[in-house]
Amino acid sequence: MATQNSPLRIDIISDVMCPWCVIGYRQLASALETSGVEHEIHWHPFELNPDMPVQGQDMREHLIEKYGTTPEQSDANRANMTERGKEVGFDFNFVEGFRMHNTFKTHQLLHWASEQGRKDALKQALFTAHFTHGRDLSDDAVLVEIAAEIGLDQSEATAVLADQRFAAEVRQQEKFWMQQGISGVPAVVFDRQHLVTGAQGTENYQSILSQLQQMRD
Repeated sequence: MATQNSPLRIDIISDVMCPWCVIGYRQLASALETSGVEHEIHWHPFELNPDMPVQGQDMREHLIEKYGTTPEQSDANRANMTERGKEVGFDFNFVEGFRMHNTFKTHQLLHWASEQGRKDALKQALFTAHFTHGRDLSDDAVLVEIAAEIGLDQSEATAVLADQRFAAEVRQQEKFWMQQGISGVPAVVFDRQHLVTGAQGTENYQSILSQLQQMRD
């Protein structure tokens, strides 16, 4: 348990292909802003679709194949996510043919960005690139463009993706969290010991933060 005077450590295990990770994070961010709790956020990798082919898959087809979702359920889910997104100031743009992709290289780029102190900025940029603008995150050139747009070095980003220098470390981190029992995202761990899964809603996050503050006092 952290001391009263230290920032609240928040570990977030997520994937940029996960719409509820966007919603959950924004709900949490709103709760943190309201509460004024001093905190530090650490992002960790998780692949929703580790076996997805390079070309990706249509989102509706993917959900039918993976979860048995009907087209009607898929449409209802998209409408719900879009509405939840609006509530937290995020624009989902689920156009026809919207595709899901594997994100192993994305996580490698995020790992590199963390060394530059830009992991959170890149994470948010990737969420927006994928869900709002429909950019192809399986394309190295697109990933490099996004990195450059937030001020990261373009040539270095290209090299990181080409030589995959952080592949082993990302795999190790993914394995670690799976060994901790994480099988779905978003998963949020407060103070290294309190696990909360799913997008809980701003009010619930406020309640959680209040309880944690009481425990630290």
